Amino acid sequence: MGAGATGDGNVALYADAVAVLTGWTPTGPAAAEARDRTLALLADGPAALERRHLPGHLTASALVLDAAGARVLLCLHGKFHRWVQLGGHCERGDDTLAGAALREATEESGIDGLVIDPVPIDVDIHPVSCQGGSLHHDVRFAVFAPEGAVEQVSDESEALGWFPTDQLPEPLASGTAQLVTPALAARTRRPG
Repeated sequence: MGAGATGDGNVALYADAVAVLTGWTPTGPAAAEARDRTLALLADGPAALERRHLPGHLTASALVLDAAGARVLLCLHGKFHRWVQLGGHCERGDDTLAGAALREATEESGIDGLVIDPVPIDVDIHPVSCQGGSLHHDVRFAVFAPEGAVEQVSDESEALGWFPTDQLPEPLASGTAQLVTPALAARTRRPG
């Protein structure tokens, strides 16, 4: 979850976020409500991409599936000590939400050659301690690891682990389990 700020000048990422969320068909009622609330947040303009935007800010995350689609890669988050998908804050230089999620997944997993499905699998809003208390409007994607991928723990997590899609670890962050079904559906849409 990088340290950079997007700045009011990140027009490309802002435009992508609005376009992606406006055109996205939500995966369920909760995701639809979160999408609508996130589009309302984005009415504040590119400032809604920054951590200092106290009503909340946009983040991007990824549920990483192994090459067979049998396991997911989760990190034991260093700050709140729960297993969660990879992801975090958008940074200067991120031009798309999918690109931000892929960058975060690559940085946090140490795996080269990850491939992202550019269609979100979920949108979730949850409270965080940024700037003394705010909300993450997290747009979530499915990411696919290459055959034989080997993870490397980053500074932001206590551990990384591959888990069967039907046997997720505890303690698990709320909202992580709901990503498995749409991520597996995204895998079936992949060409080849």
